[in-house]
Amino acid sequence: WPDRATARADVFNFIETFHNRRRPREHKTFGYLTPVETRQRHQHALAA
Repeated sequence: WPDRATARADVFNFIETFHNRRRPREHKTFGYLTPVETRQRHQHALAA
């Protein structure tokens, strides 16, 4: 990467587009959900 800001942006994009949306959590406590799905369920439960 040419500079730190570019590296940070690339890492952020990787986390948001790959890790948080595609990678299921590897533990049955989390229901094998992605981090995004876990956050959505938590927010829905708080709103109820």
